[in-house]
Amino acid sequence: MEGIARIEIQKRIDLIQIIIYMGFPKLLIEDKPRRIEELQMNVQKELNCVNRKLNIAITRISNPYGHPNILAEFIAGQLKNRVSFRKAMKKAIELTEQANTKGIQVQIAGRIDGKEIARVEWIREGRVPLQTIEAKIDYCSYTVRTIYGVLGIKIWIFVDEE
Repeated sequence: MEGIARIEIQKRIDLIQIIIYMGFPKLLIEDKPRRIEELQMNVQKELNCVNRKLNIAITRISNPYGHPNILAEFIAGQLKNRVSFRKAMKKAIELTEQANTKGIQVQIAGRIDGKEIARVEWIREGRVPLQTIEAKIDYCSYTVRTIYGVLGIKIWIFVDEE
């Protein structure tokens, strides 16, 4: 499923509430009733909740490109379409800067652009203090299958210090 930033599951005695935080809820809501009912049936089968009520809520996030999961999916889509990796990383950094973050680091590893020798490329924009414990940093590790092989994408987004 594309565009999901995170999923919260709250379990109570008689109710299981699932909150899906999406960047682009149109993807799920286009044929809304059928897709959500289908999702609800699958989750009910998986969780075996016969005597519990299941409630699924979809929440839209205000700035989707401020979340590393959505950004990683964006880069993965670009790489699958054979866009240059550097161009894809710079575009992702541009989108993140609009989301009002203090810094971002993007790393891509593997057979980049189909080269025979695998390598690691990364770009950092702004501050990304990975050694500071108080710094709030969102992180995502994502693998993408291209025609050349598997690439690994890692994204660190520095939100702010608390």
